[in-house]
Amino acid sequence: MIYLDHQASTPTHPQVVAAMQPYYTEHYANPHAADHAAGWTAADAIEASRNNVAHAVDADADEIIFTSGATEANNLAIRGLTRSDPNRKKVIVSAIEHKAVLAPAREVAREGAELVVAPVDREGRVDLDRLSKLVDDQTLLVSIMLVNNEMGVVQPIKEISQLCRSAGALLHTDAAQALYWLPIDVLELGVDFLSLSGHKASGPKGIGALYVSREVRSRLQPLIHGGDQEGGLRAGTLPTPLCAGLGEACRLLPDDRAVAEWRSLTLELEAGLQSLFPQMETIGNREDRHPGNLCVRIPGVDAERLVALLQPDVALARGSACTSGIPEPSHVLRAMGLDANEAAEVVRFSTAPTTCKGEIAMALQCIAEAADRMKVSA
Repeated sequence: MIYLDHQASTPTHPQVVAAMQPYYTEHYANPHAADHAAGWTAADAIEASRNNVAHAVDADADEIIFTSGATEANNLAIRGLTRSDPNRKKVIVSAIEHKAVLAPAREVAREGAELVVAPVDREGRVDLDRLSKLVDDQTLLVSIMLVNNEMGVVQPIKEISQLCRSAGALLHTDAAQALYWLPIDVLELGVDFLSLSGHKASGPKGIGALYVSREVRSRLQPLIHGGDQEGGLRAGTLPTPLCAGLGEACRLLPDDRAVAEWRSLTLELEAGLQSLFPQMETIGNREDRHPGNLCVRIPGVDAERLVALLQPDVALARGSACTSGIPEPSHVLRAMGLDANEAAEVVRFSTAPTTCKGEIAMALQCIAEAADRMKVSA
């Protein structure tokens, strides 16, 4: 199979697998067992990994909380914060957030918060003028993703941070789709919370992290109770192998040259698709986007049928992988102004630094054959 669904999940890097292995077979002690050397070894591995994660986002190690993934990190940032401030009740999210942000935001609304959804423009970027009118002295938290998971557009987080600071609001960003390629500096971005995921960046599934600025840490309340792990913010025994895997993945992130080559490969795929489908439209801002993302609308082509015809030869997605199988049009595409029929013509390809030219050529051949089959049966 030619795998072009890397934004849904990346293959685990062999060096990451190797880094995890000893903590399954040799150093398997509980990292919170403080009375013996075996526990100390596991604890040291976790702290080394915490340092690697912190370095990847230019934070301090004590500002990193390990979680089971970005979904838990998002929940902790949103639900854990809203429990701590009875005076500010407004929570703002963008219309294109992942469900891992939208769902906890709706939950806090059911608990009494005021939930406000900020619109985006046709290119998939948050409308700063309209957002500036929404952020006020009643706003507790703004949650805007750094890079969108469906059409790959980078959001203007620095500018959003300035809006939040002026109103005394806090800012959270889901950076799950950014870690693998975008240099992240939490201070430069001006965020208070930042969520990460291992399996979006050649790390293992089941592990993520939440950056929590030490200035606001005391305001965050835990969602999981039962122990004092992670400074009391996340109870439960940490999975040493998974933590080691995330730390190693953060150490192996592609450099600028690799990212540039990656982007060039994606553009090659786009050019090949454009030759097959001259009316094809690339969704989202073309300049400031994920190097592996190619979200396209092919007028007259049913995306669901195209994806089905490509099985089991090519893996790709109709919009967000997390909405696959759900008949409603993508909320991201609808927020950008596409109607239901247009959204049904959208396909997302996502490459990786490890994708090769031969795979692109083979995928284009498979797509051309599938398109011919669709014409014959039309």
